[in-house]
Amino acid sequence: MTPTAPFPKLKRGLVAILRGLTPPEAVAVAQSIHAAGIEAIEVPLNSPDPFTSIASIAEALPETALVGAGTVLAPADVDALAEAGGRLLVSPNIDAGVMKRAAHHGMVTMPGVFTPTEAFQALALGASALKFFPASVLGPGGIAAMRAVLPKDAAVGAVGGVSEKDFAGYKAAGVTLFGLGSSLFKPGMTAAEVGDRAAAAAQAWDEVFAKG
Repeated sequence: MTPTAPFPKLKRGLVAILRGLTPPEAVAVAQSIHAAGIEAIEVPLNSPDPFTSIASIAEALPETALVGAGTVLAPADVDALAEAGGRLLVSPNIDAGVMKRAAHHGMVTMPGVFTPTEAFQALALGASALKFFPASVLGPGGIAAMRAVLPKDAAVGAVGGVSEKDFAGYKAAGVTLFGLGSSLFKPGMTAAEVGDRAAAAAQAWDEVFAKG
């Protein structure tokens, strides 16, 4: 299987998950997050008119921003994401058809895994990074046990029930990427409120990971 694009070097290993984001607020919210120091933004496809939001965000942010979709379940959605200008594909599962289309478009991929079998399958299908989901169920200990048998260079992310308060524990488990959802954004929040939360998360990241 052709590998998808490698996970890019970001200032911080943080992905903002904007579930429920609407097109009218998309650009303002995304700009506030990016200004706070989070460069990767995911709009789940079960949000209202997600591809419109993704296209607007991708156009508004610098090319260095990593913008894409979450909850991508079908190859047709991968094509729609590419058309909208998205480069990041996140899913709750691992699907060969989705991964094949993502590789075709040269996307960065974070498929969801929960077991060693799924993790190795995702890597075999060319995953850019592994999204351990829901991370709150596995906890740092569960991820650490699986991280021990995975390739050393595999990028590992924790998503689901994770906030900036959890960074240190997961870092010890070998996690370098975090998806922040409800701890960062909830429908109805203003762009300023989201920006404040993003800034707090970025500061927490620096305090934990800048120590080396």
